[in-house]
Amino acid sequence: MNKALRQAIDSLREVMGDRRCTTNEMKDVLEKFYGYRCPDDLSRSLNKLRAMGVLCGEVDREQACWVWWLPPQGDQPE
Repeated sequence: MNKALRQAIDSLREVMGDRRCTTNEMKDVLEKFYGYRCPDDLSRSLNKLRAMGVLCGEVDREQACWVWWLPPQGDQPE
């Protein structure tokens, strides 16, 4: 895994911990902790991380949105 991706994962783990976050919560938490808003569509960026196995996500039909979480540390790609 390259250094930039490892740093992104570490940053997400720092702000998310073990909890599940909606896309809107992810926007808020990234701005709160890092003063940063994703320049692209955050949903698209999170989905790319999901496709790489870095982040887990699924549609929550009750909330009508995507919910994201990090897999256990030992389960992430190298």
